[in-house]
Amino acid sequence: MKNQEYAIVDIETTGGNASNSRITEIAIVIHNGTSIIDRWETLVNPEKEIPLAIFSLTGINNEMVRDAPIFDAISEKVLEMLTGRIFVAHNVNFDYSFVRHQLEASGFKWTAPKLCTVRAARKIKSGLASYSLGRLCQSLDIPLTNQHRAGGDADATAILFSRLLEWDVEGVIDKMIKKTSQDQRLPPNLPPNDFEQLPEKAGVYYFYDQTRKVIYVGKAINLKKRVASHFTGHNVTPQRQNFLRDIHGISFEVCATELMALLLECTEIKKLWPTYNRALKRFDPKYGLYEYEARSGYRYLAIGKLSKFQACIESFNSLYKGINVLRSLAEQFGIDNRFCNYGMDDHGEFIPKPDRDNLPEVELHNEQVENAIDFLIKNRPSFAIIDKGRTAEERSCIWIENGHFYGMGYIASDIGFTDPSEIKDHVTSYKSNQYSVDLILAYAEKYPAKVLFKQTL
Repeated sequence: MKNQEYAIVDIETTGGNASNSRITEIAIVIHNGTSIIDRWETLVNPEKEIPLAIFSLTGINNEMVRDAPIFDAISEKVLEMLTGRIFVAHNVNFDYSFVRHQLEASGFKWTAPKLCTVRAARKIKSGLASYSLGRLCQSLDIPLTNQHRAGGDADATAILFSRLLEWDVEGVIDKMIKKTSQDQRLPPNLPPNDFEQLPEKAGVYYFYDQTRKVIYVGKAINLKKRVASHFTGHNVTPQRQNFLRDIHGISFEVCATELMALLLECTEIKKLWPTYNRALKRFDPKYGLYEYEARSGYRYLAIGKLSKFQACIESFNSLYKGINVLRSLAEQFGIDNRFCNYGMDDHGEFIPKPDRDNLPEVELHNEQVENAIDFLIKNRPSFAIIDKGRTAEERSCIWIENGHFYGMGYIASDIGFTDPSEIKDHVTSYKSNQYSVDLILAYAEKYPAKVLFKQTL
């Protein structure tokens, strides 16, 4: 097939059934019909235990995947690499079923034409003793290293696929692909031009109903590919059918970077509360750092669930992060750990620590707690992230002020800055939330060269 690209995929999993098992490793090799043009692989935290039998086969254990990204975190990258390409794998239905199931669990509807290199090899190179990947590689003199790992098997499958293309003088592969091709259909009420105008750039897209009300907001690395993924597949549930029928228009805003797209998506969802954005809660922090005083006069620091009726000093998206901050403060300021609570009981009350001898002097202890709180508040950073723009003539800017997301915008490339207040004049203000702050702080830590005017107050 001319001008067609192929995504050659291999996965490792916790078991053999897509509905009950999870992916532990994935590798994707992009082939343009002539040569390999891209490659990506990663371990995946399956969020469940890896059985001993699977470890024995793959060598992947629970420790190896403990700090790996969960599938939700890589789902858009996977979708980007698969969209618009033929899905190729050895025993393709196994890999395809897992990838499709986990993409769907992440909120992405995706289907693709499939090609099985087992069936293709049987047709093009008939008569071999075995068509397992290992035996095929032996028979056809294909190097296979790191077998039963996604990267090694995907690389070998890519070489096998290249050989099959060379040997396929009767057009077997074209015929196999055509049988599995699926037409992409736009929603019935969507003007085709709304879809056609979508660029293949990073940004945020909006779906509108017939009254021009926003019903869904999403972000994308590639706007056209991401929007197209909503319309693929054959799910006939009432929820999906209603969603597609309600789409009467699309608009978009191009962003210079994926980070800006994430921030804009977050703020737009919080502002518009679209009907079909189901995962709104992921933008809200769930835990807070609290301070309270016991009858004894001792001040306590505690991590607990956020409450509408209690003001917290700092909020966190995860209990793990909150506990780490509290432990760090206690260590830095010498706070007795007996006055640090890391959770609540079933009634929403902080779990008290048992009284013990040799408690610190009250005034000294309370001063240590006060110093820790002051440090946390005054150490909230202010800085700018300067990155690429939408064109060569501009740069993008994100401004954090006193630990809060202040705003973002674009600056002409020939403008220089000597003072942070000059940057603030070029950004559009947005409402801050903990999710957006965490995104920006993580990005700043990963790319320190893009951070300017870093300061704490």
